[in-house]
Amino acid sequence: MTYTKDTLKDTFKSLKLKSVGQILVRFWLEYYIMAVFLVIVVISRIIFPRFLSQANVFNILRQSSVLGIVALGMLLVIMTAGIDLSVGSLVALTGVLAVGLQRNMPLVFVLILSLAIGLFTGLVNGLLITKRKMPPFITTMGMMAIARGLTYVYTHGGPIQINYPEYNFLGRGMLGPMPFIVIVWLIISIILFIIITQTTFGRSIKAIGSNPTAAHLSGINVSRHVIIVYMLSGLLCGIGGILLTSRITVGTPLIGVGMELEAIASVVIGGASLSGGRGTVFGTIIGVLILGVISNMLNLVGVSMFYQDTVRGSIIILAVLFKIARKH
Repeated sequence: MTYTKDTLKDTFKSLKLKSVGQILVRFWLEYYIMAVFLVIVVISRIIFPRFLSQANVFNILRQSSVLGIVALGMLLVIMTAGIDLSVGSLVALTGVLAVGLQRNMPLVFVLILSLAIGLFTGLVNGLLITKRKMPPFITTMGMMAIARGLTYVYTHGGPIQINYPEYNFLGRGMLGPMPFIVIVWLIISIILFIIITQTTFGRSIKAIGSNPTAAHLSGINVSRHVIIVYMLSGLLCGIGGILLTSRITVGTPLIGVGMELEAIASVVIGGASLSGGRGTVFGTIIGVLILGVISNMLNLVGVSMFYQDTVRGSIIILAVLFKIARKH
């Protein structure tokens, strides 16, 4: 075959276009959730001109931080092909205990005890799932009821007020130009990013989620890793409970209701698979921010609370459907 100058030029152009097209397709497959997030932000900015003001941005970040921390724990659980429905109730339990116990204990001991309760609850979940072979859905659903019930027992169904400035700082204070609660979320995100991407533990939980039998045959202690994952989820719920009650300056048994569903939605919207083995910290953060921006925008435009859950639920379904269509 004879190649003329024009033929070679056309061939070069086609190869270049193909290469550019492949790059764009790969970029879209990897980072589509960021594009979706930016589109939502642009639409919100058009509807409400002051949407991107510093005060409103900080407000979104504060409101999203606790869900973001809890969602990171859910990410670890889902990566092992598990589920944790107890996170919302555990946030409430650890939060109200952190508020109520301050009347009789120094703040440092209160914080340690609340975090220890979160760890212990996660340990119980992990042991029941791995040693007694109980399904994660049933195990954590039962723990959800237990934790919520204990929250009502401790508070007698009513709110507990906070009168301690040091505690209030955790959820409402500023560290330099940034809210302290957002800095905590950022630090936890960085730590988990390193754990998932750079450590043997991170690679192991991905392997467990993909194929637990193969992971066991390769020498991974599946039970131990799953227990640690649920303990980390419980620990992050303890942190979330402390920060949430500090931010709203009251401990009430109604906090955290529905948070387990929002955490799962954030992780799935962020690209994780409910069948396990896949998920990223970055995607989860973007998933949380998408829900936060939507909630903030609905409040700004005065949408009734009766409709907000419907709108959020519809957007979650559309996002997941879009994710499924993208794969095909």
